[in-house]
Amino acid sequence: MRENIVEYLYIAAGLSFVFAIKWMTAPTTSRRGVLAGEIGMVLAVIGTFVRPEVTQFTWIVVGLMAGAAIGVPLAAFVPMTAMPQRTALSHAFGAAAATLVGVAEYIIREPHLDRFTMVVLGVEVLLGGLTVTGSLMAFAKLQELIQGRPVVYRGQNVVNLAVLAIAVVGIVWLVIDPTATVVFAAVVVAAVAFGVLLIIPIGGADMPTVIALLNSYAGLSAVAMGFALDNKVLEIAGALDGSSGFILAVVMSRAMNRNFRNILFGAFGQVTMSARDAEADDRPVRSGNSVDGAAILDGARLVVVVPGYGMAVAQAQHKVRELADALERNGSEVRFAIHPVAGRMPGHMNVLLAEADVPYDRMVELEEANELLARADVAIVIGANDVTNPAARTEPGSPVYGMPILDVDRAGSVLVIKRSMAPGFAGIGNELYYLGNTTMLFGDAKTVVGSLVSDLADGG
Repeated sequence: MRENIVEYLYIAAGLSFVFAIKWMTAPTTSRRGVLAGEIGMVLAVIGTFVRPEVTQFTWIVVGLMAGAAIGVPLAAFVPMTAMPQRTALSHAFGAAAATLVGVAEYIIREPHLDRFTMVVLGVEVLLGGLTVTGSLMAFAKLQELIQGRPVVYRGQNVVNLAVLAIAVVGIVWLVIDPTATVVFAAVVVAAVAFGVLLIIPIGGADMPTVIALLNSYAGLSAVAMGFALDNKVLEIAGALDGSSGFILAVVMSRAMNRNFRNILFGAFGQVTMSARDAEADDRPVRSGNSVDGAAILDGARLVVVVPGYGMAVAQAQHKVRELADALERNGSEVRFAIHPVAGRMPGHMNVLLAEADVPYDRMVELEEANELLARADVAIVIGANDVTNPAARTEPGSPVYGMPILDVDRAGSVLVIKRSMAPGFAGIGNELYYLGNTTMLFGDAKTVVGSLVSDLADGG
């Protein structure tokens, strides 16, 4: 009887996860999707509690309390600007759980492991281990605890592939001889080492795709854990996580005109000579203050706002909403152009603008945004760098060449709000800043946008 209850709970949990993914694809149903996911997780936990083989609850309760003690502060106090870092930590925690379960299952079953179970335990530990350290490295780069630029050296790919080969060969060895505990330990060490080696040559510009890819690895590790434990809900949830993460990574790669081989081995974001010299470039730029910006905006019929990570750092999204309201009161039509890889994770700008109550129908994606920019009177770039760089269209030697960008330079006038002339994550200067129709408004985005709002009101 209890076995049937468990199966029904797991089926209900799996269906909840499926509906959660479905509903979270649209802003209007996303809250429903989050609720469905939460319900599915509660059902999965209850199903685990009532499994016949679970007779002691002490350590389960301790684990739940420890997880809540970490998770609640993360949810309550981590600012929206740090959501990518929080996501990377979540991947690390989930992958660590899968890895530890894999190690525990190997220790418990080691004398009696069949080949299939050994294969799935090996895959679980390999994917889980590399995701733990890979996610922690991604967190450290995003949090700027370590440099965000790629770390590259001669023969790096050979070293990386050799470490991965050690792990794979070790799994094959264990399938033949599951009692080789030293080999199992070597697989674990190789997996966690490979996670570090995988991330250090990847630059900050690729971090949105890397986060999605690590999400996929964590999901696939959970699938393997589900097979090892004969747990259907883990298989369903892991498959959903793995496949959706992979699809998202593919979408992000296309948005950057990149492929997985280049992301993992291309060291995109490496500092070039032009990047180091970007702030010392002696080409003239036209700069102004908020009064000049307000004068350019006054009377504009169509204004397109292009947010970037600089807006997130300054927490300027609420001031940006005030600016949009002020422009609309002056008779302007305002739209927000969202690049797929703006910020440090997919949807970063959408979430920030939604937090400031910007209507979803005002946010437009790349193709529609470029149609609007071609006829816009003014484009306002707020802390966005690489995704607005015309070099992606015009300079074949540029690291961003071929990446689909927002065609900001085709607007009648361009206002760029930025702290300095420093390059973006790709490590190169932005040719947009030197164009004749561009005016630079240097300063903190929140302060500058607030001044624009005041000056527009005074002018009206």
